Amino acid sequence: MGKSYQDKALQLDEQSAIPAPFYERVKVMIKTKIHSGKWPVNFRVPSESELVSLFGYSRMTINRALRELTSEGLLVRIQGVGTFVAEIRGQSALLDINNIADEIASRGHRHHSRVLHLAEIIADTQQALNFEIQKGSRLYHSLICHYENGAPVMLEDRLVNSQVVPDYLQQDFTRITPNAYLSSIAPIVEGEHVIEAINVSRAESTYLEIDEITPCLLVNRRTWTGHREKKIVTSVRLVYPGPRYRLQGSMRK
Repeated sequence: MGKSYQDKALQLDEQSAIPAPFYERVKVMIKTKIHSGKWPVNFRVPSESELVSLFGYSRMTINRALRELTSEGLLVRIQGVGTFVAEIRGQSALLDINNIADEIASRGHRHHSRVLHLAEIIADTQQALNFEIQKGSRLYHSLICHYENGAPVMLEDRLVNSQVVPDYLQQDFTRITPNAYLSSIAPIVEGEHVIEAINVSRAESTYLEIDEITPCLLVNRRTWTGHREKKIVTSVRLVYPGPRYRLQGSMRK
């Protein structure tokens, strides 16, 4: 007979120098259910009484574990209805320029991407101003949708300076993200971004599998490379569906 989730949690605790509190053990067992797919998105979690019987801990311990998992965004508790497994809600650092594939992997989740468009374009007046180049210069354009455990969490609409990154169009962006590739070719020395709440277009809502009225976060970002002579590498429009993602930042003096 296989070991129970409680036995497995206790075995993990025995390997640690500091025993985990009971509520942390319950959290581990619930996370195991979720990450294994046994408790999928929108699954109704057993009641506190049922979890007491299932895991063998007190109701107070179960209640604290559920409250903390709700605060962490893994569960949703609806008064008078019950507790449910939440939709994926990723988190990205507000002030950092991170690789979304690494962010998703750090949560123990699976990342994949779909390349919707990858081509060369000719810079119009506004694009030339944004890149500080001549109108009519070549730019590269990519439109990529990023997924976390199969759910779309970010639409990346990017323009790239062909003079700085001439081989951009030759990359397989289902295997490496533009962020990771650009960081290796043209390390960032400066960046700027503007963040706002938006409603997306019909095409964007289709890519992100949301309604057009769903609120989204938009990050417009430009980055520079070079030290003696700085050049703009890329200008990117990142769209995050609000119900599935949040941006977080902190400041210190």
